Amino acid sequence: MQMTFRWFGDSDPVKLWQIRQIPGVTGIVSAIYDVPVGEEWPLEKIVQLKEEVESAGLSLSVIESVPVHEHIKLGLPGRDRYIENYGRTLRNLAQAGVGIVCYNFMPVFDWTRSQLDYVLEDGSNALIYEEEVVQRMNPLSGELQLPGWDSSYRKEELRLLFDQYALVDEEKLWDNLAYFVKAIMPIAEKVGVRMAIHPDDPPWPIFGLPRIITDGDALNKFLRLYDHPVNGLCLCSGSLGANPNNDMPALIRRFGAEGRINFMHARNIKHTGERSFQESAHLSSAGSLDMGEIMRALRDVNYAGPVRPDHGRMIWGETGKPGYGLYDRALGAVYLNGMWEALTKERAASDKN
Repeated sequence: MQMTFRWFGDSDPVKLWQIRQIPGVTGIVSAIYDVPVGEEWPLEKIVQLKEEVESAGLSLSVIESVPVHEHIKLGLPGRDRYIENYGRTLRNLAQAGVGIVCYNFMPVFDWTRSQLDYVLEDGSNALIYEEEVVQRMNPLSGELQLPGWDSSYRKEELRLLFDQYALVDEEKLWDNLAYFVKAIMPIAEKVGVRMAIHPDDPPWPIFGLPRIITDGDALNKFLRLYDHPVNGLCLCSGSLGANPNNDMPALIRRFGAEGRINFMHARNIKHTGERSFQESAHLSSAGSLDMGEIMRALRDVNYAGPVRPDHGRMIWGETGKPGYGLYDRALGAVYLNGMWEALTKERAASDKN
């Protein structure tokens, strides 16, 4: 296992030298943020990012993410141009020595929460999702500013997208995902880049938009679209775990045994109602997920890929990008590494006996 940390580039309040000082963290998860969605990432920008990370004594382990253009998700006539650009970006990443790309296929909105700064009992701030609140929201009002939403959409553009998605149900979205996968994965296989699709967050439809990467059956269906290790998963415990029916250790053992987990997001959440949850500290007792069993499952399948502590609370008065403060994610990284060390020693002792 390689412990990694998300970094949003030079504009990130968290600096590379700070990440370098977190015990056990050796990799960076980042992206190119100033290239429009759908356009090719220039090789020189990728190399510049990689060199900046390496100059801090870290490795550029994962690109998260190369966004998929809405024309691809919608299956519009112009999608082939964007798929061609995506393929060229993969070739450039491979040339620069980057081996893993995370992405998602969520229509319009990325991960979505109803509040950025909910105050937990200990006084820290966390991201939360309350289904009742989200159901009352009008995504076309122009007044919504929620995390995970692409603020680059103007009100008119958002309305057009909703009109277009009115013609896209789950079956059609699966068809469009299959079209993308079957075009991109041969390129990924040829250049040696492992792809990792991120599950929908939360793993159910919002605002009438379909979401399809939601549970074990969906993950299995996705993997069969192109049955090769380059077509893999980013298993996110917080995303999938928002649905109590998703047994994360079982999912890890199921797909890890096939060698299809290419990236892992490890975080905890606390269920607060049906389709409602709070993000919590990584500690098992802080949330509803057993992080010890999640890490044990990764150990049992001999997972050797990157893991990153995902969203964290904002603690000790820290401000910045909600969910992406330094302190709580650093605590999470050390906690996860500590469990991994204990599990590794436990296995070694068992093997001796």
